[in-house]
Amino acid sequence: MRTIMLMNAKGGCGKTTLATNIATWLADDGAKVALADFDPQGSSLDWLEARKDYTGIPEIEGIDASKGQIKPAKGTDFLIMDAPAGTHGAEINSMLRRVETLIIPVLPSPIDMRACKRFLEELLHSGKVSRQQTRLAIVANRAKENTLIYRQLEEFLGHLETPFLTHLRESQNYIRAAERGLGLFELAPSMVAQDVVLWDPIFDWLNSADSRP
Repeated sequence: MRTIMLMNAKGGCGKTTLATNIATWLADDGAKVALADFDPQGSSLDWLEARKDYTGIPEIEGIDASKGQIKPAKGTDFLIMDAPAGTHGAEINSMLRRVETLIIPVLPSPIDMRACKRFLEELLHSGKVSRQQTRLAIVANRAKENTLIYRQLEEFLGHLETPFLTHLRESQNYIRAAERGLGLFELAPSMVAQDVVLWDPIFDWLNSADSRP
């Protein structure tokens, strides 16, 4: 079973957006997917509840990881984990115990960039990361191209050793999909064409040996 986690110590950076869309991409491709929500607010689980209103779309197992042990159904191909905000110190090692692949979303703002730098420093001291038993990458979220702050974010990420995969646009399509319990890739193709293409580097990396220990 492949394990992929979305994590950043700072809240509101888009962990749930990435987790739910990666889960639907994998499920739409025929994989058996479980989505574990570690946040007591349960945003990923709320998304899965809304998803029950539709027929003819792949089922994704929901796990309330805030209540304890994670036990995906037998035969699960991918476990996607939506980590809570505020994860620090020894708790990082505990969270990463079973994680092969970690994606860190970051927003284009000075506060988020500084928080990302501190968080990466903590991660690099984790045994799993330092031994390359967990592979990291960064995704810029809610980005507005051709703005000064986005250029500053690109420059900041370009100086890090952690791979910077892509930026995702600030788009109403993510809100539309989240409200319905759908993934971006399950909306009308003509509506999401500009957004979907930006995900290609994420999926290329997830399919590569670079994303696995």
